[in-house]
Amino acid sequence: MSLTLHFHPLASFCWKALIALYENDIPFRPNLVDLGNPAERAALLKLWGIGKFPVLRDDARDQTVPESSIIVEHLDSYYRGRVRLIPEDPARALQTRLRDRFYDLYVHLPMQKIVTDRLRPEGKRDPYGIEEARAQLRTSYAMIEQQMENGGWAIGEEFSLADCAAVPSLFYGNMAMPFGEAQKNLSAYLERLKARPSVARVLKEAEPYFQMVPKEP
Repeated sequence: MSLTLHFHPLASFCWKALIALYENDIPFRPNLVDLGNPAERAALLKLWGIGKFPVLRDDARDQTVPESSIIVEHLDSYYRGRVRLIPEDPARALQTRLRDRFYDLYVHLPMQKIVTDRLRPEGKRDPYGIEEARAQLRTSYAMIEQQMENGGWAIGEEFSLADCAAVPSLFYGNMAMPFGEAQKNLSAYLERLKARPSVARVLKEAEPYFQMVPKEP
C-alpha cells in the first residue's frame, strides 16, 4: 500500500487528513502513534523533525508529507477522487484556502490553548491567555454564524478542504467554549458536518478516546 498516515484518532489536526482520505475512499495504512512511547515518538521525529502529526508517507512518490492542509492538497492532486477538495476555479480555490486558514488559526488554535491550559498544574495556568483565546473564539463564532446564514458548506454548495478544517475546530471548540443559544446557524453547520459519512466515521473512531479530553476545572 502506497500511503501510510501517522496519526492519533483523538488528535484534532489528524481529523482533517482522515476526512479527506475517507471522502474519496483512498486506501491507506493507518499507523497510530503514541507520543508517550519513546520509540514511537523517535520514529515520528525521524519522519518529520517537528514531531507533530499527522504525517503522510507516500511510498509511490517517495515523499513524506507533513501538515494537515498540505496532506489534503497532496491527496487532491495525486489521489483525486469524486470529491474535489480544492476547487478548479482559482478564485474559489483561494477562498477555500483562506477559509481553511481561518478555521486553523482563529478557531482551532485558540480552542487548543483553552484545552491545553486545562492540563497544566494549579499555579501554572494562563488566565490572561485563556481570556484572549475566548475573545478570539467569540469573534470567530460570530463570523461563522453570519457566513452560515444560508446553510450549505464552508464556501457554498461543495464540500471542501475548508469543511475538513472546520470539523475538529468546531467540534472541540464547542467543548472548550460552547456555542451560544443565538448561534443557531453555527450549531446547524456543525450538525451537518457531523452527519457527513466521512466525518461520522472519524468521530466514531475517536469516541473511545474522548475520556482523555480534559474537562473544564
